[in-house]
Amino acid sequence: MKKIILTAVTVFGFAFANAQEGGFKVGANLGLPLGDIKDSYSLNLGVDVAYTWKVSEKFEAGLGAGYAHYIGKTEKFGIIEVEYDDAGFIPVYGTAQYSLSDKFFLGLDLGYAIGVAPTENNGGFLYQPKVGYSFGKTDLFLGYKGISVDGGTFSSLNFGVAFKL
Repeated sequence: MKKIILTAVTVFGFAFANAQEGGFKVGANLGLPLGDIKDSYSLNLGVDVAYTWKVSEKFEAGLGAGYAHYIGKTEKFGIIEVEYDDAGFIPVYGTAQYSLSDKFFLGLDLGYAIGVAPTENNGGFLYQPKVGYSFGKTDLFLGYKGISVDGGTFSSLNFGVAFKL
């Protein structure tokens, strides 16, 4: 884990040292929980802000942060009702985006999601590969968000939008 983080920091450090221009992105996403959490959570809602630097004509890298909220379900098992607490994370990450063409791109976010709810949520490693389409100042993307926590992974298939400021 430490090697992955050190490698990511080195890559982003090199990218920032060679950066030419930059800008803010503000976005929101909506996701369907998958895997370990699909039976306990019904929806993932998130917001993010990032600052990226144009490293080359087709590649940009930067830093971002946001909030990811997982809405807990209520399940009935006969006469017993189980209510799952909502879960919240503050992701802090490095982000990169490579343009395949003028419109299509691939992206990756790597970092740490700080657990804020429920109180026993310690957070975990964050990864989010994504593919998207750019409309100039607006990007639409489809991504797989994973947050590796003790005992499992908070994962979701997300659809999002980002506005370049």
